[in-house]
Amino acid sequence: MPNRPVLDFWYEFASTYSCLSALRIEELADAAGVSLRWRPFLLGPIFAAQGWTTSPFNLYPNKGRYMWRDVARRAGRAGLVIVKPETFPQNSLIAARLALAGREAGWLPTFSKALFRSEFCEGRNIAEEAVLSAALRDAGADPTTAFSASRSEEVKGRLKAETELAKSLGIFGAPTFVTGDGELFWGDDRLEEALTWARDGR
Repeated sequence: MPNRPVLDFWYEFASTYSCLSALRIEELADAAGVSLRWRPFLLGPIFAAQGWTTSPFNLYPNKGRYMWRDVARRAGRAGLVIVKPETFPQNSLIAARLALAGREAGWLPTFSKALFRSEFCEGRNIAEEAVLSAALRDAGADPTTAFSASRSEEVKGRLKAETELAKSLGIFGAPTFVTGDGELFWGDDRLEEALTWARDGR
């Protein structure tokens, strides 16, 4: 719809809280009269700049234990069951490239939701081609075409540019929501507040 305020939804496929937001954001945004821009990016380079070699949920075990319990509670309220993948965090590079390859075609949101469900509701490995292909098919995309596009220098460059933009905006975690006036909101529990700000400017 024209003249709707826009909220940028920055998310990382390896992020549990990004999953929670991805699976509920569309209905909430529609109710708030806000349009969404789905913006997958990589947290790895941002963490590396802070001297971290992995997720802070792995670096700080108590924080990690709390996170998994918190995610399970939040998911339970939405009728979802969270399954911890064998590997965490997962390698999300190809997933992010594939998502950006589908931005113009319009299947990026559907693919993203399908992949998040595979990863955190079924415990699958999103670095595996079969898992990625299944999510692509769920989104109505042709896996052969999508994988080919994801390997292009244009899409690789697009992901690097998006990650650099996220860094320049001051984004340090995912999900992060950025309103039209540049206000940042970090975390699934700030989604409603971000939508209200995007709509009302406060």
